[in-house]
Amino acid sequence: MMACDSERQSFIDRYFTRGYVVDNNGNSGEDQCVLLHSNKLCVITIAPEHPIVKQGSKVSDINFQVSSKLNRLDSKAVGKSKKGAQWIMPDAPLCEVTCSDGKKYILNCCMKGKLIEINDELISKPELLNEKPETEGYVAVILPKLQEVSLYFDKLLTTQQYEEILEKRKSSLKGTTDESQKNL
Repeated sequence: MMACDSERQSFIDRYFTRGYVVDNNGNSGEDQCVLLHSNKLCVITIAPEHPIVKQGSKVSDINFQVSSKLNRLDSKAVGKSKKGAQWIMPDAPLCEVTCSDGKKYILNCCMKGKLIEINDELISKPELLNEKPETEGYVAVILPKLQEVSLYFDKLLTTQQYEEILEKRKSSLKGTTDESQKNL
């Protein structure tokens, strides 16, 4: 008997495990998500509660030139061993996102490994970042060393831990709003 459509998991839910980084670069709410595939490839995305997604910000530019000498688009992984790929650390910037309201966000790698792909589709279609962050709007694909996958992925929050953080944020915001109402 086939499962009902309402019970069917999405492609992402079936083949990936989510890990979350909260308050990226020390900025409250700027959360990112790492999708760990069963083959240990990591897809770097923004989390659903990141201001770009949550506020429906219009992305006007995505710049992969992270320093005067380093452009992430120059990472060209070729062959079985992915020669030419940039080695990258968890706190290394992948890109700078500029929104139409002038706000800028730095998106980091979140995992140590080889940068095997940057989603250059985001240059011509930056709206994918907030419209489809886990699919067509992903930022990058990282290939960690197999023996280091757990070392770095286990430092990320699970979905349950992330949801608990979100609840705490909502409670603290509600508490702040309630206090300001009392002071009026």
